[in-house]
Amino acid sequence: MSDFASPYQSPENPSVPEKPLGTQAALTETMLRYLKEASPWLRFIGILGFIGCGFMVVGGIIGAVVIFAVSDLTDELSGVFSILVGLINLPIGILFFFPSRFIYNFGAKIHNYQFTNSEEDLEIAFKNNKALWKFNGILYIISLAFIPVSIVLAVIAGFAAVSGLFS
Repeated sequence: MSDFASPYQSPENPSVPEKPLGTQAALTETMLRYLKEASPWLRFIGILGFIGCGFMVVGGIIGAVVIFAVSDLTDELSGVFSILVGLINLPIGILFFFPSRFIYNFGAKIHNYQFTNSEEDLEIAFKNNKALWKFNGILYIISLAFIPVSIVLAVIAGFAAVSGLFS
């Protein structure tokens, strides 16, 4: 193995030794205060995300129907492209439902923890936080993978436009 390990790989030896069984890691009062102060904002942002997802889905459906109804159906490529542009909001709205759910659940479980002091609520809150960042990481990787594809498609479209294929 090389001397330069991946910075994203988990260390082979834990940097913080694990506690023996039966002992619990305690959160300080300051940590709990910060979490409790963040809870309403997390729930608020989650709710705004749900509303945004709903608008995107409904807007995508209405947009596709309206664009299809008013588009010039004699130009087949224009009609298909218009429907695709209208329907692109549908999967994006569904896709962004998941981070909204993770954010909302993170805030809601922290809120519950204030009243129950249940470690299970706190564990589920942090589980949702981990899921949010894992989802975002995967989404960024997929987005980065589309950059080279987009560049190639743009170059092809540019050559096609210059050569007069679309006139």
